[in-house]
Amino acid sequence: MRVHVIDNGGQWTHKEWRVLKYLGAETRIIPNTTPFAEIGKVDGLVLSGGAPRVGLDANAMGRNGEYLDLAAVPVLGICAGHQFMALHFGGDAKPAAVPEFGKARIMIAEDGDLFTGLPRELEVWESHNDEVTRLPEGFVALARNENCAVQAMRSTTKPLYGLQFHPEVEHTQHGSDIFRNFLGVCEKWR
Repeated sequence: MRVHVIDNGGQWTHKEWRVLKYLGAETRIIPNTTPFAEIGKVDGLVLSGGAPRVGLDANAMGRNGEYLDLAAVPVLGICAGHQFMALHFGGDAKPAAVPEFGKARIMIAEDGDLFTGLPRELEVWESHNDEVTRLPEGFVALARNENCAVQAMRSTTKPLYGLQFHPEVEHTQHGSDIFRNFLGVCEKWR
């Protein structure tokens, strides 16, 4: 199984790579300026978190739009990757009314593949100033908390998933399980 991580300048991109490697995926980190044609054959992509303020300057996300449009494989957007995915498909991402940093508790509304077999509440690690404020058409919210209505989302028609929080950080409960579930989605789409 080959799942590559698109580097959007996130502080924990290497941790996303490490979790995938630990779970047995063939993986590498790819700059977000890499043309899609140069990525090669993959079974899935992870759009990393990043330094860009998506709610203020989505253009700083490099070729993420190209990857979303051309990849015929599952895609998981994390933090900035999640926000960009929402914007790209017609939703909205703006500065959060309550930016979140550190520990937070989320409530799972729907399994949506990523949360299969996990508790309905999770303690997660947040690091964001922006958030998804309107879902794109054809997407549903999978998780929320008191500060952010879209802590996780998925497309109802394509294998596209987004997480506001950081499952790659050891402080997130069941973070490895979320990645394992994503790899399961990739396996189904092979």
